[in-house]
Amino acid sequence: MRLPPASNRRIGQAMHDHSMLADGDHVLIAVSGGVDSLVLSHVLKIWQAKAPISLQIEAIHLDMGLAPGLGEQVARQLAATGVNHGVIKSDVGPEILTQDGDVCFHCARQRRRQLFELARARGCNKLALGHHKEDIIETFFLNLFYGGNISTMLPSQPLFNGGLTIIRPLAYLAKKDILALANLFGVEPVANPCPQAENSKRMAVRAKLSELYGEEPELKSNIFAALANVRPDYLPHKTRN
Repeated sequence: MRLPPASNRRIGQAMHDHSMLADGDHVLIAVSGGVDSLVLSHVLKIWQAKAPISLQIEAIHLDMGLAPGLGEQVARQLAATGVNHGVIKSDVGPEILTQDGDVCFHCARQRRRQLFELARARGCNKLALGHHKEDIIETFFLNLFYGGNISTMLPSQPLFNGGLTIIRPLAYLAKKDILALANLFGVEPVANPCPQAENSKRMAVRAKLSELYGEEPELKSNIFAALANVRPDYLPHKTRN
């Protein structure tokens, strides 16, 4: 199967701009069961077949223990991609829901820690995540509104002195592009069982941004472009300690 030309071009541009893949890479795809990470698994399988470099890819789903049978549902979807895959059972989900503070933050931190450990244990030097253009914009506003800093997700982010690099090959795709690919691939996303999924700060930011995009559709592209066009000299900074 081939990717549609427009999506293929944007994915290729993101990979080129941020040097995401190199010969001999071993890539671990983190799959939540949502449409984005399942589409990413299909995309990287296609890329592996056509790339003029040697790539190993595998996918992993962390079953956080929030719903019985969830891992099996995700495994069935991954089987359709042709990617080597596995499901890791975890019981930290119910424990996290009882903690005080930002549940989503605690959950994301635990998942990320486990994914790093799994990547290291499997000898993977790249960890592929399914974040797209809207995710990157939303993270910028989340950090601005609630974190008091100006930052966002990076399309490619080296960690541990370069021992592991997070890559986001879908970074230049909009959600509508991913949904079109999901339809092409026959992806059936697995519902997020987290009771906080529809009541998070990210969802609140997403709703506000959707209103703005509806009023002025070009805002999405302008905001995304601005993230790579920062002018530090025109931002407040301390002149004395």
